Amino acid sequence: MTDAGRPLSGRVALVTGASSGIGEATAVALARAGAAVAVGARRADRLSALAERLRGEGARVLALDLDVTDEASCRAAVARTRADLGGLDVLVNNAGVMLLGTIVGADVEDWRRMMATNVLGPMYTTHAAIDGMLEQGSGDVVNVSSVAGRTARKGAGVYNASKWAVNAFSESLRQEVTTRGVRVSLVEPGAVATELTDHITQPEAKAATQQMVGGMTPLQAEDVARAIVYVVSQPRHVAVNEVLVRPTDQER
Repeated sequence: MTDAGRPLSGRVALVTGASSGIGEATAVALARAGAAVAVGARRADRLSALAERLRGEGARVLALDLDVTDEASCRAAVARTRADLGGLDVLVNNAGVMLLGTIVGADVEDWRRMMATNVLGPMYTTHAAIDGMLEQGSGDVVNVSSVAGRTARKGAGVYNASKWAVNAFSESLRQEVTTRGVRVSLVEPGAVATELTDHITQPEAKAATQQMVGGMTPLQAEDVARAIVYVVSQPRHVAVNEVLVRPTDQER
């Protein structure tokens, strides 16, 4: 029986995009809930600092150089997690980019980056992890999507498309594996105070997004992390398949 304060004791998690924002907060929350945590991202210096902090709190941590747009990198990350931490029970597909902008006049390189990171990334890591989860008869795949996966709007067309793809992939996978002990969940945040908006390349889209977020009290990364821990801490017969979490003052 697990400690009520550490419901994930004995479990191993892999979090992508863990060098900042929701991914970093989720790694911290999972570790504090008792899990051993593999943290993956491309920014090695930030991962190293995170791993050192968590080890200082007594957690078992593995830092991984992970590029989710590279299938081989995803397979290697899953293999190392299992080899070094002794298994894989929770996969949190969090890595993503939000390069908002109009379709007319867009830089299509932004589209390639979004589809590669937001869509192929979680597909690659899930494909690498799912067979082992099915073999052990248990596991959680948590895909961090967005309210943008539910509501399309002008100025976000390709980002919307990437998140709708994640939602469709997740539901199809859920139907494939749910009777075999593997749970698939979507966590869909609204506006979150992270550095995602800093990466938008269209000046008008960047200004509009920052103004929108600045006009409300946005979610903090820790708010989303708590939702993820809630999802994966449920009893095995309970599957929380979808969580939409928005700031109270976000209208859509």
